[in-house]
Amino acid sequence: MFSQTQPHAHAYEVALFGEFFARDLKAILNRVTLHTESAVPMHTREILFEQFGVQSQVQGDEPALLRAKKELGDGTASGWSLFSYLKPESVRVHPEATVRPWATCEVIGDALSFASALGYVQRSQIYKRGYAFRRGALIIQMFQQEQVDPKTFRPIPAHTDTLWEVEVKTATQVNTSASSAGGHVQVSTVRAAIDAVLEVQLIMKGLLDLRRQDL
Repeated sequence: MFSQTQPHAHAYEVALFGEFFARDLKAILNRVTLHTESAVPMHTREILFEQFGVQSQVQGDEPALLRAKKELGDGTASGWSLFSYLKPESVRVHPEATVRPWATCEVIGDALSFASALGYVQRSQIYKRGYAFRRGALIIQMFQQEQVDPKTFRPIPAHTDTLWEVEVKTATQVNTSASSAGGHVQVSTVRAAIDAVLEVQLIMKGLLDLRRQDL
């Protein structure tokens, strides 16, 4: 047995994306900090897999890719998460934000061998270093990508001029029906999640352009 997984229901991620130059980091950090409840340093390793020998069933569509993510934190690595996205919903359906089907599970044990046993081969990997903020049911990630040293397979610190990337997204899956847990109301519908990310878009207006992306 390679691992044990805890599957979650197939649902959606709602997100907005942006980028900025390092010279704007302080101003953007200050504004985000004022409008979020918490902030922590962020350092993650992400590996992208593709299924070996499998072609798309629909002409013009790419097969779904499998992604593995590990939070590295302050030197103490977490367990792996495996997740996969499908093609985002049409811009005609959701013009304000990226809404894409999102399946995810936590893996106990050797996630990379588990992915290999499922027939996936590694395509690429990156490290992301920056900051993660929480605002209600949203997570806001601001990071620079770090490339991998081909000899040591360790991350190479990003150059100071490397572009910063921003992802404003739902921290957990959302669906099309309302729900609550423990007496606390959660952002649990796609429409409510879109409204939540648009609030952040408005907060950052004039300093950071957050927008929908067709990934």
